[in-house]
Amino acid sequence: MKTSIRYLAPAFAALLLTLAPAHSQTAVSPAATPLLATVEQKLAEGPTGTRFGLLITTLDGEILVSIAPDQRFIPASNTKMFTTAIAYAELPLLQQTAKGTGVRLETGADGAADVVLHGRGDALLSSADDCKTDCLQTLADAVAAKTRHVRHIVGDDSWFPDERWSPGMSWNNIQSRYGTGISALTLDDNELVVKVAPGTKDAVASVAAPGYYEIQNRVLTVAGKEETVEAFRMPNSRILYLTGTIGTEAPPMTLRYGIDDPAHYAAWRMGELLRARGVRVDGDIAARHRPLTPADDPKTRKDAPAALPAEPAMLAELPAPSLAENMIRINKESQNLHTELMLRRVSRAAGSGSIADGQAVMRKVMGEAGLPATSYFFADGSGMSSYNRITPRGAVGLLSWIARQPWGAAWRDTLPIAGRDGTLENRFKGTILEGKLFAKTGSLNASRAVSGYLVTRSGRTLIFSALANDMPEDTDSQATAAVDRALVAVAEAL
Repeated sequence: MKTSIRYLAPAFAALLLTLAPAHSQTAVSPAATPLLATVEQKLAEGPTGTRFGLLITTLDGEILVSIAPDQRFIPASNTKMFTTAIAYAELPLLQQTAKGTGVRLETGADGAADVVLHGRGDALLSSADDCKTDCLQTLADAVAAKTRHVRHIVGDDSWFPDERWSPGMSWNNIQSRYGTGISALTLDDNELVVKVAPGTKDAVASVAAPGYYEIQNRVLTVAGKEETVEAFRMPNSRILYLTGTIGTEAPPMTLRYGIDDPAHYAAWRMGELLRARGVRVDGDIAARHRPLTPADDPKTRKDAPAALPAEPAMLAELPAPSLAENMIRINKESQNLHTELMLRRVSRAAGSGSIADGQAVMRKVMGEAGLPATSYFFADGSGMSSYNRITPRGAVGLLSWIARQPWGAAWRDTLPIAGRDGTLENRFKGTILEGKLFAKTGSLNASRAVSGYLVTRSGRTLIFSALANDMPEDTDSQATAAVDRALVAVAEAL
């Protein structure tokens, strides 16, 4: 299976580069009328009350199916298409400005040395025991080789202004790995890993986790194989409550939870690594943030962006990460944190590193792509914000523009492949679209989205965007299935 993926995606990318002309969406094809009726029938099988939007065009812009193409929908992770597109458009500049995490010793007036970790937006920094590259251990080794006694350990994430969560993200998502804090000093995906295993019947389950959070374990062991473990943590609290049950026959569980102050966590983890290397740590664990100011927003500042803070010389620093390689994980896995960091890198290359400066780059690039301002709005880079909106026409316009860019083939190779990998691994299996649909998915409260490219029975390549909002509770999968049946019907008919 992996071999087929490796050869199929570049072949499809080459096909698009060959076929894609300048795009302008033209009138609906007369031949599309019966197809529209078929698609509408498939969507009508979805949950009552669901609002669907769908636009399907040829590569030259002929409209084949059009349902509410200019209505605005919550796009969920379809937002990542736009964020990664502007990053590719700015990638040469980003590659020049990319830096890896650094560490230095800061000597106080009393001669005591503090360890300062400097984050530079690296999404891949790791402290895992099996880490091979981009390892925090490398920086700990550098400190241990220089001194055997330090005072405070400070995590400095002032490379970006302090905006750990975007406007419009539900507060209850903060405790989850999907809503973890965004920081220029990111470590281990800013996730705390907790392992839960059943005990004997009627006993409290066993829990193992690093010591950063206090775990209040209230998970009971019951008979059987089922588990209903739930977590609760107030924002900015380091007390994690685990409740529910786990069966005596259930396998051990690995759970992941968000971290509210990643810079503080990285400093804490550095302290653990230094002590393991025989370095005495006498002081506190602290974080150093850059507060968000009116100068970080092009709508409120009067002149140019505020000057970025100067960086002193480092004792050691890691190589810059590959931003292009990270795009694959962002789109295949729909990785929220990495997308937000990519947006802030784009922003910092053009301004201050703020969300607002990232939005300014978005407006500039989307204007160059010919998208009307009414066809999109983003309050974040990943799609977790409920404020975000796109139209099917805006998404198709973006995908058409991407197909004409010199980096278009590389971008398309980051998309999940139907029935093969990423977030589409289990969709379209056994259908005509298995291995022939390449798209970004999206999933949020009562919102589902899938947009990209598909190849029909006759070999035609089409661009599509299918958006569903306002599904009744617990019917999201039914809405997804209705969209999938509609897309399969299109591929079989053409």
